Amino acid sequence: MQRVKLDRIDRHILHDLQSDGRMTNVDLARRAGISAPPCLRRVRALEEAGFIRGYHANVDAVALGFNVTVFAHVGLSSQAESDLKAFEELVQGWPEVRECHMLAGETDFLLKIVAANWDAYQRFLTSKLTAAPNISHVKSALAIRTSKLQPGVPIALEEDDAIEAGAEE
Repeated sequence: MQRVKLDRIDRHILHDLQSDGRMTNVDLARRAGISAPPCLRRVRALEEAGFIRGYHANVDAVALGFNVTVFAHVGLSSQAESDLKAFEELVQGWPEVRECHMLAGETDFLLKIVAANWDAYQRFLTSKLTAAPNISHVKSALAIRTSKLQPGVPIALEEDDAIEAGAEE
């Protein structure tokens, strides 16, 4: 893995794109203090280095009929690497699962699951999640409300606050 130190302009570009991925290159360049052509080259370089993995629309789950968000703490019977990978691959096929995180500690995985209502979540729970191989236990936590939803990471804009970042070659 190559170590890369992002300069002030790169950090501004990442910060601004993380806030507004639809920002025009001209606006992005102006905010970063450079002209449009080198800004576009920097964005492409940041994409190729893996710092920018994609661009997404932030859609309103409730407006689309997904009124329930549940965080499921999943324990597996076996933590052998092949069993962990098998579970992760299985989860990839479940559209209700929006996030899957492997954890250290009492819980093996934390899943963020969306459903139209509580009954729909229970159907998913009984027909897919608890029916899956190697499941030891599932503890569900219903989200009441979301007071902060900020994707990405805190990007330091000042040189003193900058950290070295790793990027795949």
